[in-house]
Amino acid sequence: MHRDGLKERHTAIVKQIAADLGFDFCGISEATFLEEEAPRLEAWLKKGYHGQMRYMENHFDKRLDPRKLVEGARSVVSLLYNYYPPETLPEEDNFKISKYAYGRDYHKVIKKKLKHFMQRLQAEVGEVHGRAFVDSAPVMDKVWAKRSGLGWIGKHSNLINRKMGSFFFIAELIIDLELVPDGPIKDYCGTCTRCMEACPTDAIVAPYVVDGSRCISYLTIELKEQLPAAFKDKMEGWVFGCDVCQDVCPWNRFARPHHEPDFLPSEQLKQMRRGDWMELTEEVFETLFRGSAVKRTAYEGLKRNIRFVAGEKKRAATGR
Repeated sequence: MHRDGLKERHTAIVKQIAADLGFDFCGISEATFLEEEAPRLEAWLKKGYHGQMRYMENHFDKRLDPRKLVEGARSVVSLLYNYYPPETLPEEDNFKISKYAYGRDYHKVIKKKLKHFMQRLQAEVGEVHGRAFVDSAPVMDKVWAKRSGLGWIGKHSNLINRKMGSFFFIAELIIDLELVPDGPIKDYCGTCTRCMEACPTDAIVAPYVVDGSRCISYLTIELKEQLPAAFKDKMEGWVFGCDVCQDVCPWNRFARPHHEPDFLPSEQLKQMRRGDWMELTEEVFETLFRGSAVKRTAYEGLKRNIRFVAGEKKRAATGR
């Protein structure tokens, strides 16, 4: 078969496998150096917006060139997987956790799918070498998804898709198979600044620029020390992650409930209320969050967050 015909056939196979495995969108980019991103990433790191996420400074060259991660890489296959819940956890008399952490750890769920993806691709195409990534290793997933036309990066720095908003996970396959790349789409944020205005900690310091060290997700998950007093009364009840910038985004009116049983919250989590969180024991934590992304903060980290946020609720109630 002619080379272009082969590329088109392989591309069709990739997109069909993605659909069969339940991915909502699949886009393809050529595996090349991310020239535009190099100065942006450097400037962001120099300003210290990554806080204590020192790993962001590592493997700078690998973040910008997928061929340094996979020898002979030709294509980056970007995939979106919906996690918007059919119902949100109760907010009254409660603390809040990010929607992506309601169910089983997404790394495990999607990694398994990507393993099947590679096996099927090799069965249908022949020898294909590559690696699968889910929010892991030095891969700029949002940039690759944007390049492949799956959406644009909004002012809150999350990827937005015109058909389903932003409540999805991004995964990639970096492979040595030549495919037909998709082109990027334009930015549809327009003059909207809702995310910037709504951010409780003013972490979105300029359109498209987030000071990660001020973000509630960073504070409740990545930060290992005590939470800075400067953020008292600004957490709005969030004890693991934060969805504010996504919740206010007009594009999320297109969000549709996911169909992944693994992402549904347990009955026990649905019944948790403020008092239960305050009395949370390590034993209950282990049961409640077995196989969950919440394990990232560990028991002591979650208790730290609960105490910090409970303090702000107490002051609001007493008026002090």
